[in-house]
Amino acid sequence: MKSPAHRTRDIERQPGYLRPEHCAPPPPRLSSGTMWFIRDGCGIVCGIITWMLVFYAEFVVVFVMLLPAKNIIYSLFNGVLFNGLAFLALASHARAMCTDPGAVPKGNATKEFIESLQLKPGQVVYKCPKCCSIKPDRAHHCSVCKRCIKKMDHHCPWVNNCVGENNQKYFVLFTMYIALISFHALIMAAFHFVFCFEQDWAKCSNFSPPATVILLILLCFEGLLFLIFTAVMFGTQVHSICSDETGIEQLKKEERRWAKKSKWMNMKVVFGHPFSVSWLSPFATPDHGKADVYQYIV
Repeated sequence: MKSPAHRTRDIERQPGYLRPEHCAPPPPRLSSGTMWFIRDGCGIVCGIITWMLVFYAEFVVVFVMLLPAKNIIYSLFNGVLFNGLAFLALASHARAMCTDPGAVPKGNATKEFIESLQLKPGQVVYKCPKCCSIKPDRAHHCSVCKRCIKKMDHHCPWVNNCVGENNQKYFVLFTMYIALISFHALIMAAFHFVFCFEQDWAKCSNFSPPATVILLILLCFEGLLFLIFTAVMFGTQVHSICSDETGIEQLKKEERRWAKKSKWMNMKVVFGHPFSVSWLSPFATPDHGKADVYQYIV
């Protein structure tokens, strides 16, 4: 018995299914300087919450733990390290949110475009009935973005965007840096608790002892929660990249129709050719080099 996904593909393979005459001409494409942003209320709220939680951690780390510390070297080292990682985390979040994840041109299922593909007998193309687009292989439609996304992994409300072909690097960096600052904050909070227990609570912070305890407990709860969440997400993303199988493809158990590559090559497809320190930078746009181009014809 065929799965729903296979039945859908069979319907899409029927010549009459495309019906290009029902598609209006595609809208003009956005210029390269136009910022990508999804106007989704839930995603915008989640994005704001993400930034507020990072700023809260910044406040507790700097004003509750580091500034009152008597060891200047300890405060300076941890302050630079934590703030640097937090800056990279927020920069990665902004790039993941405002980068086109690989949206297929909307409304391109027109007669002219289909004729331009110069299909040979036996070749088929897939049409998305929701956005009236000819879908490349491994593209899926996102109901939130209202677009078909190339190599779509999932839609993440925390970055208010899909994770796809063009922004997966930034999403992986975001989860990694959030996990690192969460772990760093937990370590510093543990040392600060020990310091305050050994010394006078009134002297270990610029705030009252009850306020200090509450702020530290909330930081530990936030740090532990996000450390677990982002570490797991980082691991699943790296596994997905190495296996060259997106989250949707794993969930739907789709048949593998693309060439198998080594794990190292799959990493370079996402983070860029060749390997360099730019892999860790959210400001470096990955150079996909000889990465496969996902074709419309399958």
